[in-house]
Amino acid sequence: MNPLCSRCNLVVYPTEKVNCLDKYWHKGCFSCEVCKMTLNMKNYKGFEKRPYCNAHYPKTNFTCVADTPENLRLKQQSKMQSQVLYREDFEKNKGKGFSVVADTPELQRIKKTQDQISNIKYHEEFEKRKMGGEAPHQPSSPSPAAYQSSAGSQNYNYEPAPEPVRQAAGGPPPSAGKRYRAVYDYSAADEDEVSFMDGDVIVDVQQIDEGWMYGRVERTGQQGMLPANYVEAI
Repeated sequence: MNPLCSRCNLVVYPTEKVNCLDKYWHKGCFSCEVCKMTLNMKNYKGFEKRPYCNAHYPKTNFTCVADTPENLRLKQQSKMQSQVLYREDFEKNKGKGFSVVADTPELQRIKKTQDQISNIKYHEEFEKRKMGGEAPHQPSSPSPAAYQSSAGSQNYNYEPAPEPVRQAAGGPPPSAGKRYRAVYDYSAADEDEVSFMDGDVIVDVQQIDEGWMYGRVERTGQQGMLPANYVEAI
């Protein structure tokens, strides 16, 4: 008994029979599913047991196999391997701490910049309080020095107050002949301070307190207060 054509569903006789894709076709019915171009055994492409020409062959979408059991197994295996590597790295670094990067030049520069910004903000706040006259508990005949001391001690609980110490120092201290080199740039934040650049030599340096010095910048000839942590002895 002769089979039926898979396209027209009519009987296919042996002289016109094409056996392909597990089906039988008339030679004229073996054509592209899209453009109906007649195909042969050399130029057809099969997809889901249907013939297509090269131009209209369906493009496979690879996302359709993303959740196959094999891909899920590989995904789980990669995840477990990542966790194992993370734990090994954690065990190697456990107890070592992360202070190894605390003293890098970049972090030191950021820290110094933040300290400088804090000093500038402190001076701005101090000047605002000084100009605003926030000293309600003044003595009957206050002197300028007593007023400054009162303004500094009034805010002692929540801000450092190095300013009264610096003003109490008065004029430039006597020259001690010490020389320092600047290791960072510094811009004066107050009229009694001095600006300098990285590499400048500061001479006649005198220690005022733990955080401040007094000296003269050899390059510009200017003298005034400077932060002690911005220079190093030479």
